[in-house]
Amino acid sequence: MSGRPGPSPWDDEPERSDRPAGRRRPFGDSPRGRSGRRRRSGPSPDPDGPAAAHLADGAEPDTGDPADEPGDPESVARAICLRALTGAPKTRRQLAELLERRGVPEDAATAVLDRFGEVGLIDDAAFARAWVSSRQAGRGLARRALRTELRAKGVDGEDAEQALALVDDEDERAAARHLVERRLPALRRVDRVTATRRLVGMLARKGYPGGLAAGVVREVLDGTGFGTDPDPDGPDGPDWEDDLP
Repeated sequence: MSGRPGPSPWDDEPERSDRPAGRRRPFGDSPRGRSGRRRRSGPSPDPDGPAAAHLADGAEPDTGDPADEPGDPESVARAICLRALTGAPKTRRQLAELLERRGVPEDAATAVLDRFGEVGLIDDAAFARAWVSSRQAGRGLARRALRTELRAKGVDGEDAEQALALVDDEDERAAARHLVERRLPALRRVDRVTATRRLVGMLARKGYPGGLAAGVVREVLDGTGFGTDPDPDGPDGPDWEDDLP
């Protein structure tokens, strides 16, 4: 559509015989109406159509949404899933929840999700392996935190455990040590007790057990000599607070 307003309903209206010649139309009868805007002609929106449903929920209609396109429920479900999978892999549960929010009937959603699983577009086991590898290497998360994240994504049971088996005890310890070493320079102005508390807390938030976290922190602090030889004017000395802004 060009976006131009349609013809005014007055354009084809015959002149009224009872209207005196030369008499102007009342302002309210103008093609532009009382608001001063020209009226648009054309069919009224379908009160039961998709746009009406969006407006009924208080939201603006989205003309580019697959759910607004005509078609049977399975076609709509396929379009929604394909669009969601374009950005990043999704688990079956994530897509099922998306289809439910979009009002796709359960039988149509199940049929589409089953088909996507058959052709490999949905693979929870592969998703779990990629997620564990990425989050453990990039964020240094421990297996406990990774298991919680997978469960939130809808991956549990054997698929999750097989992915978590890719991270062993040595991997966890090495990742924890790397996190502590990377954080340590920012704690150079605090005493050893404070540094230990903060570092153990950081590891706990990333899912590391208390015993492992405390052991790794102690090893790193001992290895770097952190806080073992305080200088009265240094960061661990009694006067270090005077240097704080």
